[in-house]
Amino acid sequence: MTPSQTNLSSAVLAVRGLSKHFGGVKALDGIDLHVAPGELLGVIGPNGAGKTALINTITGFYRATSGSIELDGQEISHLPMHQIGRLGISRTFQNIRLFKRMSVLENVLVAFKTYNQNPLRSFFRAGSARADIASAMHWLEQLQLADRADALASSLAYGDARRLEIARALAGEPRLLLLDEPAAGMNEAETAQLTRDIKKIRSSISSILLIEHDMGLIRALSDRIVAMDYGKKIAEGGAREVLEHPEVLRAYLGTEEEVTSP
Repeated sequence: MTPSQTNLSSAVLAVRGLSKHFGGVKALDGIDLHVAPGELLGVIGPNGAGKTALINTITGFYRATSGSIELDGQEISHLPMHQIGRLGISRTFQNIRLFKRMSVLENVLVAFKTYNQNPLRSFFRAGSARADIASAMHWLEQLQLADRADALASSLAYGDARRLEIARALAGEPRLLLLDEPAAGMNEAETAQLTRDIKKIRSSISSILLIEHDMGLIRALSDRIVAMDYGKKIAEGGAREVLEHPEVLRAYLGTEEEVTSP
């Protein structure tokens, strides 16, 4: 059975009829989607389509106006953000959010459950600290950052800062990783490296939901794509099927001209 054929009851994430309204503005308007075990779902859409509102509502940063969100069959739409995170959802942000006065290693350590459940605990307390540091270093190695572990996060180049956010998100051992435009602001070489890094980490995580404007990245990584516009899902399927869908072409180009491959 392919990810797109997965029964919703076995989906890692199942979103049904999800709406989020801000007064008269419908940021999300009855969205249905799912992410299957082992799947990387790409989500695309023009600016203002509701993509980041989708992530913010899934993670509890916004409270849904209506609809349901299930993680491994458990309804989570009513839960506070910190509980949703502990159940197994991690995310990155469009705008990089690092602790710039902390080291690269410390930025990863803050994601471990040991520390986010006990915020006053010292990073280097005897006992489990060594295992936590070893695990944090593993993720830094996966994202090409191990040699910068002791450097301040503020000293990182832009692409490295993006990868540090991903390493921190992975340190929480999530079931579902939400990547919000991870290639934003990257040059071609940085994007190519990011593509390789995401391919490498896929074996370490159950499922990924990727929001991205870079169609090359979307094509290279997505098992399936959902396209959004004005808070609604307008297309779903394989890359060619979605990127050549008339509604997607109209949303991006205002025309039904064929999208050219990058």
